[in-house]
Amino acid sequence: MNWYEKLSKYFPIEEMKSKKHLEMLLDEKGDVYYKDESAQHVMMFAEFDTFIFIDYVWVSSKTRGQGMGHKLIEKLKQKNKPIILEVEPIDYDDTDSEKRLHFYHREGFTHAQSIDYNRRSLATNEETAMEILYWSPNDDSEDLIFQKMKKMYEDIHTYKDEEIYGRSYQSVDEVLTYDEDRESEDILEAVNSTEKT
Repeated sequence: MNWYEKLSKYFPIEEMKSKKHLEMLLDEKGDVYYKDESAQHVMMFAEFDTFIFIDYVWVSSKTRGQGMGHKLIEKLKQKNKPIILEVEPIDYDDTDSEKRLHFYHREGFTHAQSIDYNRRSLATNEETAMEILYWSPNDDSEDLIFQKMKKMYEDIHTYKDEEIYGRSYQSVDEVLTYDEDRESEDILEAVNSTEKT
């Protein structure tokens, strides 16, 4: 299986970029967008001047629980920039979604509860709500994380979307909103409390 097959088998279709999109990012934005790969893992990420965005992480089921994910995150933390990623809201019927949240909670990530993120998939045409997690060496505010997320959405997620998919994604202001009073449960605290019981 090649790296793209590994990712597309693991991630739902509405979260996957096309192979062409990822290859164009690696080729045309090679100074920002990277692939870190071995037989046991694939990590796609974008490194900007002031932050890192993890697009995809896949770890082979054979090596899960052996510290591979921790090593990958540690390598990024050593760059001393905020790290941002998107996760699905917790689905208690999907043990993988819970395990992912446990993992990011252990790695010291925070849930950006003020950021509402909802985008329509070009593959399924369905709206997908996602949550933003971040790790920051300098305790960045959620507002700063929001600004970085907007940059990432415009530079990475919607890169040449019309050329690649024949139509464009929604504008950043339709997809991402910031509201300090947003009614949102801390998904990392919620998963942590299930860990303890």
